[in-house]
Amino acid sequence: MNPLPPPGTPGYTQALIADDPLWLTIIKVVAVFALLVFMTLFMIWLERKVVGRMQQRPGPNWNGPFGLLQSLADGLKLAFKEDIRPVLADKAVFFIAPVISTIPAFVAFAVIPLGPEVSIFGHRTALQVADLPVGILVVLACSSIGVYGIVLAGWASGSPYPLLGSLRSAAQVISYELALGISIIGVVLYAGSLSTADIVSAQQNGWYVWLLPVSFIVFAISMVGETNRAPFDLPEAESELVGGFHTEYSSLKFALFFLAEYVNMVTLSAVATTLFLGGWMAPWPLSLIPGVNEGWLPVVWFISKMFVFLFVYIWLRGTLPRQRYDQFMRLGWKVLIPVSLVWLIAIAVLRVLRNEFGTISAPVVLMIGAVVLVVAIVVAFLLPDRASEEDEDAAAPPVVGNYPVPPLDLAVPPSPPRRRRAVSSGPSGTSQETAAVGTGQKEDA
Repeated sequence: MNPLPPPGTPGYTQALIADDPLWLTIIKVVAVFALLVFMTLFMIWLERKVVGRMQQRPGPNWNGPFGLLQSLADGLKLAFKEDIRPVLADKAVFFIAPVISTIPAFVAFAVIPLGPEVSIFGHRTALQVADLPVGILVVLACSSIGVYGIVLAGWASGSPYPLLGSLRSAAQVISYELALGISIIGVVLYAGSLSTADIVSAQQNGWYVWLLPVSFIVFAISMVGETNRAPFDLPEAESELVGGFHTEYSSLKFALFFLAEYVNMVTLSAVATTLFLGGWMAPWPLSLIPGVNEGWLPVVWFISKMFVFLFVYIWLRGTLPRQRYDQFMRLGWKVLIPVSLVWLIAIAVLRVLRNEFGTISAPVVLMIGAVVLVVAIVVAFLLPDRASEEDEDAAAPPVVGNYPVPPLDLAVPPSPPRRRRAVSSGPSGTSQETAAVGTGQKEDA
């Protein structure tokens, strides 16, 4: 057994997990898998219950106490439905696409630290499946691989509407993944590591949500677009694309896409908690109590913070309408990505000045810059799109009685020339047809 570095230093969690025996690793993997499946079932129930209350409905209340078994009943019903595969579908790709979407969602959760060092059956270990030196890059890589499942599902269905839905989804995920990745760089610069355990340890003196507020806002918006959730659920726009990329899927294959969506929600909520809310550390003022960040109790703090993000997911779905596709893409490319780049440059410049002179207070400067950026974003949203007066006059139809009507001087264009046939008697007494090009007048045969 290799000697461990001092606790709290970079690399300590990696060395601690490296000494885990095989049986302990299997227990962690099974526990994480069970947690994600349970969270999926609970989130489906919670979403239906919360949205029902927002719409003055009771929500699920029949199966089990408070309707808690409704998600399980729906899952069993979906499993026993007939599995239909279109005739024109590519059989192998059609089968493997939902698997490609689901597996990366589970794998990404492996690098999330759920708690500090604990004892499991007498063996000291960290509440984390794996702590890699590039843990954050593993999360981004898994989210990128999930896009392949969506694209392949649309292409393998052999239908145009799933293909259109998959292409829109790929464009959406790639666009918002850029902003999400850029917002993480500021956290990595301040933590000095890509390891998720080291990022949590670096927030002992203050959460990054207060130090990097712009990065947090961009990450929060991007994670909603990354998971195809309302108001950014364009790939599943039923009124436009029937049902999106999974239109032709049924039974367990459709359930896998459903599972992947909710597991991605849980995973990105856990990533946001790890990056910006101190991970498993207790919030202030509970953090002042001795022993609250030791043992199994930090798992409660971590899951509680994670549920804050999951509730916001539900809140947005029950409150905001779906955006148009051009509005959605304009927000990603013209607002989030430029703001993230400007914010990243400001962080880099500030760190260089601080290393050179050492007299600049980083939190004060970053908070001032964050306020300026937020005000600029709000002003940019409030300003309407400017159009020329000629375009407005040409585009605006006349209004009569509060209803737009066609132009009053509308003239019907003349009919195009038509080909007419004339009937003439042949020498043998039979009738013959002769084609003639006219201008709408009859010709004598």
